[in-house]
Amino acid sequence: MYHRGMFNIVVMVAYFIFVYMTFWFVVSIILRRNDVADLAWALGFVFITIILSVSHPSENHLSLISLLVSIWGIRLASHIYNRLKNNPEDKRYYGWRLSWGKYFVIRSYLQVFLLQGLFMFLISLSIILSISSKVLTIQWVGLAGLIVWITGFLFESISDKQLSNFIKTKKTGQIMQSGLWKYSRHPNYFGEVTQWWGIALIAFESSHRLFLFLSPITITLLILFVSGVPLLEKKYQDNPEYIKYKKKTSIFLPWIPKNN
Repeated sequence: MYHRGMFNIVVMVAYFIFVYMTFWFVVSIILRRNDVADLAWALGFVFITIILSVSHPSENHLSLISLLVSIWGIRLASHIYNRLKNNPEDKRYYGWRLSWGKYFVIRSYLQVFLLQGLFMFLISLSIILSISSKVLTIQWVGLAGLIVWITGFLFESISDKQLSNFIKTKKTGQIMQSGLWKYSRHPNYFGEVTQWWGIALIAFESSHRLFLFLSPITITLLILFVSGVPLLEKKYQDNPEYIKYKKKTSIFLPWIPKNN
């Protein structure tokens, strides 16, 4: 009966994500901008935590994780919204709009919204599986996870703020190289990945530990090899200042810059 209950929860979340991302796809068609998918990404996890918290209000691990994920999601959504408003569609999405031509609608639905929904489901497993914790209080592994999460949150929020301030006054071709960006070329992505490893550690008392770490592994691989770091590295590959920046600055993990 217990496993059936967990299966039902997983199916419920999967169905919600499907409907949710389909809704945002419709919004993207109306607004004629696919970059609303970035906003949908951040808010989606917040709604997942709300659904799970309402259905399982007495789970200690879930309550803490829901709070942390909501803080992360609302802050990120606010940051993305401020980036999108009064600006045209993000160049990445606009490029796909042009290259996909007459297949744009179906490819947008499948390759942007539903694919992102699949990743959202995999990453949300650490939230879902925290329900299966048999320990009533947060143990030392969970406390370590909280410290990891706080570290990641500070990295992402501070580096996002630093970059936003820099963009307001930067000159053409100029690269952000101060603050946390002095120690990593992608400190915001490092922060996001770190937070999900922290969430997984908080949920470590789950009876489904083997599947639990699919969440941080998925977001790590996604950012390092698919949609995060590679796209930005490619965007600036011909920028002379960025080439110099690459030679002295760690690509992901914060580290002391090299002296050239």
